[in-house]
Amino acid sequence: MIIPVISDECRVSWPLGYNRFMSVQEIETAITQLPTPDLSRLAAWFEEYQADLWDKQIEADALAGRLDALGAEADADFEAGRCRPL
Repeated sequence: MIIPVISDECRVSWPLGYNRFMSVQEIETAITQLPTPDLSRLAAWFEEYQADLWDKQIEADALAGRLDALGAEADADFEAGRCRPL
């Protein structure tokens, strides 16, 4: 019987160096079997991971100029007095 080893990186390692990524269904099943403290740790990690992805996307959009029009519109609104303090 061949038994896979599941690492913290969601990669299943099989004997003889064969590796494959877990399917979404396998990940979902594994998550439902986590003890509460581990589930909380995973949830906190995933929230941080999603925030990092969002930050990287915003940075890439800004560097590519995709936010320039929005910035110009905000500047124009400010200059025209169409803004109020938060």
